[in-house]
Amino acid sequence: MSLINAIGNTPLVKLQRIWDSDKTGVRMLAKLEGSNPGGSVKDRPAYYMLKTAIASGELTSDKVILEPTSGNTGIGMAMMATAMGYRIKLIMPACVSEERRAILLALGAELELTPGCDKTDGAIRRAHSIMEKYADQYYMPNQFENPANWKAHYETTAPEVIRDTNGEVDAFVAGMGTTGTLMGVSRYFREHKHKIRVVGVEPTLDHRIQGLKNMQESIVPSIYEPGLLDCKITCNDDDAFETFRDLALREGLFCGLSSGAALWGAIEVAKDLPRGSTVVVIFADRGERYLSTEIFRSVCALCPP
Repeated sequence: MSLINAIGNTPLVKLQRIWDSDKTGVRMLAKLEGSNPGGSVKDRPAYYMLKTAIASGELTSDKVILEPTSGNTGIGMAMMATAMGYRIKLIMPACVSEERRAILLALGAELELTPGCDKTDGAIRRAHSIMEKYADQYYMPNQFENPANWKAHYETTAPEVIRDTNGEVDAFVAGMGTTGTLMGVSRYFREHKHKIRVVGVEPTLDHRIQGLKNMQESIVPSIYEPGLLDCKITCNDDDAFETFRDLALREGLFCGLSSGAALWGAIEVAKDLPRGSTVVVIFADRGERYLSTEIFRSVCALCPP
């Protein structure tokens, strides 16, 4: 099996303790995207964006891949760039976890950090500035505008959900970042006549959940079409962090912070569904790349010396 063939077909597992399906009659299934070779859901669009650029001739061997990222897309792209023999430079806000930076350096990526207070938007602006001056040296996939982002989920994630549930799914829930997952999955469900409610989970203003975007305070990705969502739920930091902890302690699933937000939203959706329904929620990555963040510092402070 090649690295490319290892992307996708991630496990879909039933949550047993954090959500009582026997009592509620509603089944909660989580798609574990951290099982991708690069450790996150972003492996899918990273591969699609690069293969599309190579096929179109936009990405040639003399150009360096340039991308603004909060981490996961960068890791997916760095993994694929190394495997394909390309150089890559990533622009990241300084507030991202130390683990994400370390992984990227281990994969051979060149990093440039922008002020953490500007979050991902600062990295986006810096990447565009570089492209304006040195367009002949770089190719920027631009995950926020590239249709190959959502097409990856249209062609892989959505069909996997239908296949692994035998089409018996009533709601699909995912966190809102670039929104590629939600946009691609929604298009597939609609075009293939699946009556599945697609719900985006958005963080509050001035949030601290890495990888997610509040559309009122951020540069809105051009691939985002609000009409493709049936509903949008807002999750605050405390609810996301508490659900993240519960997920590890009660289910044994050590996923990323955004997974806590997505699961909190999925539980809110499930509360209003009739018995016999099924909810599928995306867990975007694994928890190991957040060990240096505030949530673990607060946990360690409670431990006895």
